[in-house]
This record gives sequence, C-alpha cells and structure tokens, in this order.
Amino acid sequence: MTGGNMLPRTPKLVKAAAPLFPRSGFLQARRPLSVGRPAAAKPRYQPQPRERVEIPGLERVTYAERMHYVPGLAKPEHPRWERDYKDPRFYWSPPAPQMPLYKDRPVHVFNQRTSLLEGVRQAAWLTKTKVMSGLPPHLLALAESPEIQAQDLDERVQNAIKHARFWDTTEDRPRKERYSQILLRNLLHLCASLHSSNPAIRRRIFTDNYSLAATWERGEDLFQVRGRNGLLHNSMDPLPEVCGKEEVASTSDHLLETFYPISPTIDLQKLNVYKEEMNCSGFRSGYPYPHAHTLYLLESIPRCKLRPEQFRAKMLMFAFGNALARAHQQYGTKAQGVLDHPITVQSVGTNGRIFQFLVFQLNTTDFSGDDGVKNQMWLDEDVDLYHFAKVKPLIKKKQVKVPAGLEGYKPETFNKFLALYLHGAV
Repeated sequence: MTGGNMLPRTPKLVKAAAPLFPRSGFLQARRPLSVGRPAAAKPRYQPQPRERVEIPGLERVTYAERMHYVPGLAKPEHPRWERDYKDPRFYWSPPAPQMPLYKDRPVHVFNQRTSLLEGVRQAAWLTKTKVMSGLPPHLLALAESPEIQAQDLDERVQNAIKHARFWDTTEDRPRKERYSQILLRNLLHLCASLHSSNPAIRRRIFTDNYSLAATWERGEDLFQVRGRNGLLHNSMDPLPEVCGKEEVASTSDHLLETFYPISPTIDLQKLNVYKEEMNCSGFRSGYPYPHAHTLYLLESIPRCKLRPEQFRAKMLMFAFGNALARAHQQYGTKAQGVLDHPITVQSVGTNGRIFQFLVFQLNTTDFSGDDGVKNQMWLDEDVDLYHFAKVKPLIKKKQVKVPAGLEGYKPETFNKFLALYLHGAV
C-alpha cells in the first residue's frame, strides 16, 4: 500500500541480512558450502611444546612439595621409576646408538613386504643375475613321458580347480586368498600321487613359515634378505645343475641392465641395528632335508599384496636367498668366487589362476662388481591355467557374457608345474 508520505515496507529478507561491513572486533562465522574429503579429515592443530630453558644458578620453583597443581609454579620433573623385576609389557628399548648391535654402516633389508620399484630388473642387479625368458627345454620334457600322459591328467586337474573354486565354498564369489591356497595344495597332492612309488619323491618334505636370512655385499653396500616366505619343498639331495660350465663361463660377457638415475637401494629398509654375518637357511645343522628344492609363493597374501612385476622380483630375491644361505653353509661366508658346484633353486608363484615359473642357479658369490661370471635365472611369466571359473554366469543387458563353470583350461600350464616338481627325481 503506497500513498502520501508512507514509505514502502522493507522486506524481512533485507532486515535479516548481515551488514556488508561488520563492526571492528566482530568476526562473523562463515559456513563453508562444501567441504572436501581432505579438508574434513585434516587433523586439528596441536601447538608445539615450549622449549624449556635452564639458566645455570637458578632453580625452577615447582609445586612438587605441595603434591598438587598450583597455578604459576612450574611442573616438576620426576626421575623415571625403574622396576626391580623384568616386565615385557613395560619394556622401553634404548636409543639405537646405545644398542650392542648398532653399526655405523647401514644394511639394506629385503623382506616379504618389500615392493621394488623396478621389479625384476632391480632384483637382477642386486643379485648379479642374467635373466632369460622361458624355461629350459630339457626341464619341460620331464612331464611329457607316456606314463604320465596316460593317467588322464586333464580331468584330474580340472577337478582340482573345481574343488578350489566351486566345491569348497558356498559363496557366489569366493575370496582369492582362500581358493589360491587350496588350488596350490590340490596340485601338489596330484603331482605327488603320480610318482608315489618313486624313491626320490619320498626323500622330500614340505616346510611352511620358516625364517630365512642371507647377507651379501654388492659394491660398497651391504644387503640382507630375511623373513618368512612361502611354502618350501625341501629335499635330501640337491637339484642338478641346469647348464654346464661352458654356458656358465659365457655369462661373463653379459651386461647387467641398469636403471639410472634410480638408486638400486630404493624401497629397501635401511637399518643400523643388525648382525653382520647373518646367514641361516631356517634349519639347524643336521636337518635331514637341508636342500631347498622349490619355493611356492601366493600373490594374494593379506597385508602383503604386490603387483605382478614386484611379485616376480620377490620370487627371485627369496630363491636367491635360499641358494646363498646354502652356499655359505657349504663354502663359508668368506669364500667369494665361482662355485665348483652351482646351487639350483626353483620358485612357483600363483594368484589362483595365473602362474609364474622361475628357475635360479647360483654360480658365484662374488658381488663386488658387474664383471665376471653372473648368476642365471629362467623366468616364464603370466601363464594362465584357465580363463575363468564362475559360480554364476555374468549377465549384462539380458545377455550371458561369461557362462558359469570352468572355461579355457590349458593343460600345458600344469605340465610346466609338474616338470618343476619332477626335476631331480626323474
């Protein structure tokens, strides 16, 4: 209503609006319209403690005698109370320089959780190894005998896969950590049943959760591979040499691949508290199965998942560690040079569908330089045992994209698995 001297009413929205220029000393609270996840998860600011300054000749006045807090007086500092008995729950380790095993020279440690940035190339440089693709032909021929092929292997291997993927669980999508381990055990049991009468098979045993430690010097740096690894197949007899002395001598012409400017020690744990000569195969002296035959590793381990390239580097490092620990027991830790009898260790890795096959031969323990005889490794990577195994079919837009069941079984993959198992027994 307008007329005469009457002014138009001010809308309520304008009345409630905040002033554009607030008064001095008045801070208006701002409400963010959108808060991102990093800003919402930002920790609160914690002020740093004040640095205590001690003036010689002046004693700090505290409220220690009054036995309670008094404003204006300093907080007393009491000596730490030491128990007259040993309680491991309240153990405080001394600083690293005060420990008896402290060394000024650091050691670079590789364990089962280490993820090498450059993968196999970095592991090959650390172990002074020549990498060759594919398994040796004479090893693959071990599984092609007529006696083995006449035992209906394809059906038995497929039943082992179905047991791990379908029959062992009622879940629609079983966990990879479970069916990969079951499949590995089923394949090992199948391999053992093929040559149960072979006397060499009876001279082997499986060991799990054993501790390995091996130390070596590469140039000016000190390295150690240690920790628990996968399932180890031990034997009373060592594995035979994969290649002869002429081929071993020819490795001196091989040039190791470098990855400059990346440091070879990247991603390795650096410690100053360690034992200098730490070499242990995980078994006491006099153990009837001292020789490492094949190391079986699972890619999908809880809290230790690695990418395929880093997983293959882990296989190489632990196969090298088992061979080096055995070489130090036979020839001593001080002996460095070409071995009279090279040590062979095999390794198999899987994630329940894809297999990695590795054969390592330790020819020398001299890692001072890049020249001279190199160690050898044969690697067959990313070999599928089957294409897919589905409990229920995969349907998209009312069309079956992937049918249920086992499809794409490859018998040549199991032949490689069986060949490494029979190596040294046939």
